[in-house]
Amino acid sequence: MPKLPAPDADALAQSCKLVSLIKHEIAAAGGWIPFRRYMELALYAPGLGYYSGGAQKFGRGGDFITAPELTPLFGQALAAQVAEVMRMSHPTVIEAGAGSGVLAADLLRELDRLDCLPESYGILELSAQSRVRQQQTLAALDPRLASRVVWLDVPPETFSGVLVGNEVLDAIPMHVIAVRGGEVFERGVACPVPGAFAWEERPARGRVLEAAQELPLPVGIAVEGGIGFVTEVNLAAAAWVADWGARLRCGALLLFDYGYPCGEFYLPIRSRGTLMCHYRHHAHEDPFLWPGLNDITGSVDFTAMAEAGFDAGLDVLGHTNQGQFLLNCGLLERLAGCGPSDSAAYTRASVAAQKLTLPHEMGELFKVLALGRGVATDVPLMGFVRGDRTHML
Repeated sequence: MPKLPAPDADALAQSCKLVSLIKHEIAAAGGWIPFRRYMELALYAPGLGYYSGGAQKFGRGGDFITAPELTPLFGQALAAQVAEVMRMSHPTVIEAGAGSGVLAADLLRELDRLDCLPESYGILELSAQSRVRQQQTLAALDPRLASRVVWLDVPPETFSGVLVGNEVLDAIPMHVIAVRGGEVFERGVACPVPGAFAWEERPARGRVLEAAQELPLPVGIAVEGGIGFVTEVNLAAAAWVADWGARLRCGALLLFDYGYPCGEFYLPIRSRGTLMCHYRHHAHEDPFLWPGLNDITGSVDFTAMAEAGFDAGLDVLGHTNQGQFLLNCGLLERLAGCGPSDSAAYTRASVAAQKLTLPHEMGELFKVLALGRGVATDVPLMGFVRGDRTHML
């Protein structure tokens, strides 16, 4: 456990209110709730959850930095792929979970430069605080661009164009399971000691058990502490992909996140699962520390996401790592436009580009999945022309 900076009094007070709310729900449920519900409350409880509270989440003053926050090069490269899909479908973009609004601003500026502006740029945002920050960010755009942005309270019944989801799937509440002795247990949250949350297991049932039984989980491995092989089952994320798949008439979903295909996800090396918390640029593994003040995430099973899209009638248009995708979309050409190679601006951009693309940085950890309907599949989308890994899903 890293040494973490202490929250201020106001933040602690907000966390205490959320703790009380969660304890009340645990008591009302008979002393136990599945981790999926705990994560949902910790992240999205109205006015108290991590994403629904008022603290800054993104950027250097928040808890973590996403790719768009790191450099405009991410949005500039992605814009080339968005433009290609819009030309094959409809000039509409929807961004799910738009963070600070930086990606929307970068995409609109670059799409304008490419003479491929969308007729509308919809933002679907659950967090009222994030929506306010997005509005502030996008207010600085040229009015021609800003006027195309609309905030959506619910997804459209149908749409054609491009859906962009950058680090959305990892924050969708997930079930946690433990497998040992041939049995599957669902891990949940209880309060065995006043004032403290703790893991507690119950036999898995229903869809959680069915999903666990379909996974290629290792058997017969020795796991420290006798807990068993611990991992996550994100039924809600798969349902999210399937729901968008049902709404999409023509176009593509472009999904960026950290994770693995199924064949790599459930290896013995990940026997403790992939849950991770982020607080003021520190990563730790305790989801019960200061609820509401930490982001809680888990890696994405991209095979499950691809299968959910396929079952909803979508084609798998491509799958690769983020580094290869951005290079395919012209990131180096955009970098060359940052100024002379000996200038400070170029140096800063080059460092950021390396972080986005190098295998030991974000380039390999983050993956890109494209799912679509009505988009030509005889020629690969530009982001997957080289290094496509669809065969690994």
